[in-house]
Amino acid sequence: MHNSPVAEAPPIREPRHAPVAHLVRGGLVEGVHHGSVVVLGADGEARLRIGDTEAAFYPRSALKPLQAVAMVRAGLPLDGELLALTAASHSGEERHLAGARRILERAGLTEDRLRNVPDLPFGPVVRDSWVRQGRQPSSLAQNCSGKHAAMLLTCTLNGWSLHDYLDPRHPLQQAIAEIVEDLTGQRVARVSVDGCGAPLFSVSLHGLARAAARIAGAAPGTPEARVADAMRGHPEMVSGAGRDVAALMRAVPGLLAKDGFEGVQVAALPDGRAVAVKIADGADRARVPVAAAALARAGVDPVALVPFAGEPVLGGGRPVGEVRPVRGLAPESLPTCV
Repeated sequence: MHNSPVAEAPPIREPRHAPVAHLVRGGLVEGVHHGSVVVLGADGEARLRIGDTEAAFYPRSALKPLQAVAMVRAGLPLDGELLALTAASHSGEERHLAGARRILERAGLTEDRLRNVPDLPFGPVVRDSWVRQGRQPSSLAQNCSGKHAAMLLTCTLNGWSLHDYLDPRHPLQQAIAEIVEDLTGQRVARVSVDGCGAPLFSVSLHGLARAAARIAGAAPGTPEARVADAMRGHPEMVSGAGRDVAALMRAVPGLLAKDGFEGVQVAALPDGRAVAVKIADGADRARVPVAAAALARAGVDPVALVPFAGEPVLGGGRPVGEVRPVRGLAPESLPTCV
């Protein structure tokens, strides 16, 4: 572990979010997305703060890289695409389902031991195909099945019970909570339940960015580096074909990126630069351009970020506006989508 000092838990309060993006139509601001953004420099210091970066919040699936590190520290013997799947919010493509089955097979288990909530695939194209074929929701198709399969494998290797692996008091979840606190540098403020059924640990946005920086810049061979290498080497296993997270990691060399429900995005580079974003209303249409603007502020080449500047606002089928990061966040060098 880093054995770095662990600060007190972040305060639990209504987040003091600020405007981070405008929806502009025909030259007028039609809508405003509030949220919070933090940009860390290579020295770990905050270079930019917008909104409330210190209040407790739930990172949702952006926490998965930390959970994966905890499992590797507990003996999870995966690397490459299967370790990437451990940290994934996958689209439910056949490669994702096959990967989750392979993890379960290594534990000598079948998918009926998964305790995540059955669901249709997350990817719209895959989900539509399932509906046309009359296929039913399943735990394997649910976007967190890789993480849950890895949790079961970790428990099997350690001789821990399987039926209650999602209980916050279980040794696995206690080990994850310890690593979350170590990597974020702060105590967990509150424990809840994520959409998939796994325990969810609340930290601050600043703490999440700090953890991502530590994972992305970890020394070779460490559990953190193994997770980062797996995710960067197999970005489509972390998300899916056509997903913005995979595209972002392919566009920016060395970038580690993970999204989460309710408008969460974290990204970090090997030199320690990192950004974390929370969109208050959970809107993906703001998450992506705000994250791109934050990365540009962190020094990422704006040209590489052009595809992530946001989808155009349409009027009569043609572009008439955009979702634009607020002045003070977006560098002048970051082109807009229209």
